Amino acid sequence: MSDDPVLAGYRQSIDNIDAAMIHILAERFRITQAVGTYKAEHKLPASDPSREERQIARLRRLAEDAKLDPEFSEKFLRFIIEEVIRHHKSAAKAG
Repeated sequence: MSDDPVLAGYRQSIDNIDAAMIHILAERFRITQAVGTYKAEHKLPASDPSREERQIARLRRLAEDAKLDPEFSEKFLRFIIEEVIRHHKSAAKAG
């Protein structure tokens, strides 16, 4: 542990941001699970590759504007999309 107040302040900000990210991801997954249920009920495909590619392109542009590495942001988004598709496929099997 460091007694450095500047470092402690930075770390507290990082902790707050991490908590906010977890809550945002939880909300995103609540919504995508509802989408998966809807898709299963209406016999729609679990994935929509054209939308996924549009989303990735859009978020890469946002990342660039925010001075965030677009490669990192794409990897992060693809990871989330893969998890969402997995949930949608599970919902389709259950339905």
